[in-house]
Amino acid sequence: MDISGIEGEELKAVEFVEDFLQLRFGEPLLTLYAWPHVLLPEFSVAFGEPEYRNALCAQIGETVAKASLEETEALTMELESGTVIALSLRLEDLDVPEAGSYSASGDGSDGEEF
Repeated sequence: MDISGIEGEELKAVEFVEDFLQLRFGEPLLTLYAWPHVLLPEFSVAFGEPEYRNALCAQIGETVAKASLEETEALTMELESGTVIALSLRLEDLDVPEAGSYSASGDGSDGEEF
């Protein structure tokens, strides 16, 4: 699946919805049913650790420099600030049947699950 449509887009919103996460980039929408790691230049944080929410929300306004989704391997988004938002898609690392979905239009009607 190609998620390069978010490259050059600004992260507009980080939405925590019960047990999943939505990242809005202008129009494109990335919904994650597993929690990504936030790899900051100084340290990294994972879901459940102190400052996880703050680390993700601090990326609002940052522009995506590079984004890739390698089926059964990983989803990675590198921001211009050097921060990387990454999610392993390996079966042994996931506890959900679908890791997420990507909608280029942002309304979900064209959403593709991965």
